[in-house]
Amino acid sequence: MFTQDDIVSIEAHGLSVEQVERQIENFRNGFPPLPVTRAASPGDGIRVLDAQQLAAAEALYDKEAAGLQIVKFVPASGAATRMFKELFEFVNEGRRGEGIDRLLQNIERFAFFPELAKYITPQSDDEQIVRNIIIDGLGYGSKPKGLVTFHAYPDSLRKPVEEHLVEGALYARTADKVRIHFTVSPEHIAGFEALLAERQSIYEERFNVRYEVTFSVQRPSTDTIAVDMDNRPFRTDDGGLLFRPAGHGALIENLDALDADIIFVKNIDNVTTDRRKADTVTYKKVLAGELLRLQRRAFSLIESLRRGDDAVAEAAAFLQEELCCKLPEGADRGKIVAMLDRPIRVCGMVRNEGEPGGGPFWVRNTDGWEQLQIAESSQIAPDKMDLMKSATHFNPVDLVCGVRRHDGSKFDLKNYVDPSTGFISKKSSGGRDLRAQELPGLWNGAMADWNTVFIDVPVTTFSPVKVVQDLLRPEHQ
Repeated sequence: MFTQDDIVSIEAHGLSVEQVERQIENFRNGFPPLPVTRAASPGDGIRVLDAQQLAAAEALYDKEAAGLQIVKFVPASGAATRMFKELFEFVNEGRRGEGIDRLLQNIERFAFFPELAKYITPQSDDEQIVRNIIIDGLGYGSKPKGLVTFHAYPDSLRKPVEEHLVEGALYARTADKVRIHFTVSPEHIAGFEALLAERQSIYEERFNVRYEVTFSVQRPSTDTIAVDMDNRPFRTDDGGLLFRPAGHGALIENLDALDADIIFVKNIDNVTTDRRKADTVTYKKVLAGELLRLQRRAFSLIESLRRGDDAVAEAAAFLQEELCCKLPEGADRGKIVAMLDRPIRVCGMVRNEGEPGGGPFWVRNTDGWEQLQIAESSQIAPDKMDLMKSATHFNPVDLVCGVRRHDGSKFDLKNYVDPSTGFISKKSSGGRDLRAQELPGLWNGAMADWNTVFIDVPVTTFSPVKVVQDLLRPEHQ
């Protein structure tokens, strides 16, 4: 199956031939489905906060933020291949669908048009215009989403990296400091650094803050081989093997390396314009306030139980009613302490309006107890897909994480991963379809054994850009 050049490529990634062969077997055999029992819903796993609860949570966070170590964690790895897939198909294969027509008919509405205009003339044909978006000119097809111009303001154009700087100043500051951590591909670090060198000081002056921006990359040894749609190793144009970062699940090690009390997690492309940021800021603070409330109660109960206090019934009720852990019969003090003594995440969930993405589910573990998890459709057994379709909410990747124990020490987050929850996804490279294998997703199986709370948040907090035409939506205009 593998040539000598293949073996050299495999070993260069820190992998062995045996590991890659196991990855290919996973493509052929798949991963076991997640043992979901039902979709979480309002009143059954998803909390809908009233006005008083919203105000209390936001106030608690505002009161405590100055004394906390806060980090905003932004997965920003990889090139924007899916975003421009249709454009590559047009340039490389001559396939022209409605998306290309919409792009060209509205080309001047895109925030990047002033930059694109430098590379085209009134005589440029459609193919030349599209080529200058993705290959020549702007070269967006080989850049990460974070460096694509998303928004136009009267005084400037902004890329997602800059929108995250703005968000950080609005809800993730400690006194005058804002810590933001981007996970990026090694080949893109220089581009991020160049943009920040040019623009960071503008936002520091505007918001009277100091940014501490750091980067990390996924280790090559966490990459997985790509296969074609027949599960054969995917070959690049020069005949080589293609390895891909194994999804955001590999980032659990990057997250684990951060020293913080609270970590906000949000994808690079989920940003909106300043005039629409109010709900985002409010609900980020609400999620963080709820995390602090739950965390303090859990810490108090752990200390009481370890002192030998008669708090078992109280702790069991808190686990079931507040942390959404359905206990098996006969759960003793030790088991209850162990379940309390876990990382906590509070996740915003948006009501379904047809957007793709994973969703909130109840999952039954092997020892009989149930808890909440975020599941992708690829993790659901075919005979249970009706549960996915019936879900009232979906996951917008809007997390606030508490990663310290009651004594102030950090959890080892790698101990809370379920390795059986990897999954297979359909991706593309240069406009060609492929199958990719992902490690247990960062907010899926990589956090399977966290205490998880879901809170209803408005759709106005969710403004992703999955394809370039999404930039024509009102939230990006």
